[in-house]
Amino acid sequence: MSGMPQQPPVRSTPVRVSRPDASMSLLTNVMDHSLDDGYAEAAARKQAEGVGGLPRTLRSKLGLAVGLVLAALVVTVGAAEARIAAPVVAKEREELIDRIDSDTEAADKLEDTVDKLRDDVSARQREALRDSGGSDKAELVGMLAGAVEVHGPGVKLVVDDAEEASTGGDGDPRETSGFSDTGRVRDRDMQRVVNGLWASGAEAVSVNGQRLTALSAIRAAGDAILVDNKPLVPPYTVLAVGDGKKLSTRFQDSADGLYLNALQENFGIRTAISVEKDVRLPAAPSVIVRTAQPRTEKGTS
Repeated sequence: MSGMPQQPPVRSTPVRVSRPDASMSLLTNVMDHSLDDGYAEAAARKQAEGVGGLPRTLRSKLGLAVGLVLAALVVTVGAAEARIAAPVVAKEREELIDRIDSDTEAADKLEDTVDKLRDDVSARQREALRDSGGSDKAELVGMLAGAVEVHGPGVKLVVDDAEEASTGGDGDPRETSGFSDTGRVRDRDMQRVVNGLWASGAEAVSVNGQRLTALSAIRAAGDAILVDNKPLVPPYTVLAVGDGKKLSTRFQDSADGLYLNALQENFGIRTAISVEKDVRLPAAPSVIVRTAQPRTEKGTS
């Protein structure tokens, strides 16, 4: 029996059907293995050890809930404290308002008392002047002392700061610590103006309604000019009783008038003088004369 050569069995190899998402292998791998192997191993170890018993989402929710509860507690406590403190603050505010009103009323009463005392002093001064001699002499003394109102012909002199005063003036002899602006009218400028008017024949002088006497002082405090400790605001209006034309001419030709003219030309200070038929000057608030007396002490043996 002749043998037939045996053919090796033919094994059919199944044809691999490619996945529809084969071209997206990288994205598929990321989706299938969203957690890194190291993280997955660590999570498994913690779960085996009993750590992290709660799911992560629930733990986050609990943490958020606790935070919200704490925030609500803080807001509630703050609101409660504010409600408690509000009546106290309101009471303190009312007390301060009452104190301010009371002190203001007391200050007003004191001012009224001062005005009455000044009027009383002026009346007593006028009475003393009348008793000092004849009526003509008393009137003259009262006018020179500034104790009575006066009116008559005279001059009106207005002195004002420069329109565009420049600051600085380093090295300028007119600069002082109180006035850094060379275009400002200074206290010594007004002193020279007033003294010039007296020397030119003025019988009575006032500055911005402040009657000047033999005891008056023109000084500076900071940037303000004071007349008898009362601050003045520019422009400075000087009224002087006297022979109007002669007084004006004499003043402008005097050294003090020329000084004022130099201020106008060099520093822009504005001045204007006019002859008036009738000017009225108020009486000085009070004239108090004080004299110093030597003090003698007997030596001890």
